[in-house]
Amino acid sequence: MDVEKSLQDRYAPSTRCFGCGPANPDGLRIKSFVRGEEVVAEWVPARRHEAFDGVLNGGVIGTLFDCHCNWTAARHLMEASGAERPPCTVTAEYRVVLKRPTPSTDPVTVRARVVEAAGDRAVVEGTLEARGGITATCRGIFVAVREGHPAFHRW
Repeated sequence: MDVEKSLQDRYAPSTRCFGCGPANPDGLRIKSFVRGEEVVAEWVPARRHEAFDGVLNGGVIGTLFDCHCNWTAARHLMEASGAERPPCTVTAEYRVVLKRPTPSTDPVTVRARVVEAAGDRAVVEGTLEARGGITATCRGIFVAVREGHPAFHRW
């Protein structure tokens, strides 16, 4: 039986990134999967991810968006260029809007999609969902890096 691998497990299994690195046992270890025009990640918080009892920390929410949207951009740029592997991308800018408290007692879903792309960059919009509603949104610009950049070949 062929089990679907996340983008991270397929293209960067030895990455140590705090948010998405499969090789970081202390990280969030999010897993992003292509679902039609979106990239989706389901993630389960723990008490250590709380701002206070029952509510997910805003910095953790930012990390979920940062990593997941980077992978959304990288996958899009890979497909747009016809490459076999995604380019390493970095965050040029992103904005998170915390719309309401995100419960830390239930799984959350991060959804992202590319809304604009040109050359080496993509604009990605994302949502964070918990208990059937959107609790946060994100919009960011993610750029493929070139040789000489510290993130080049990180995955």
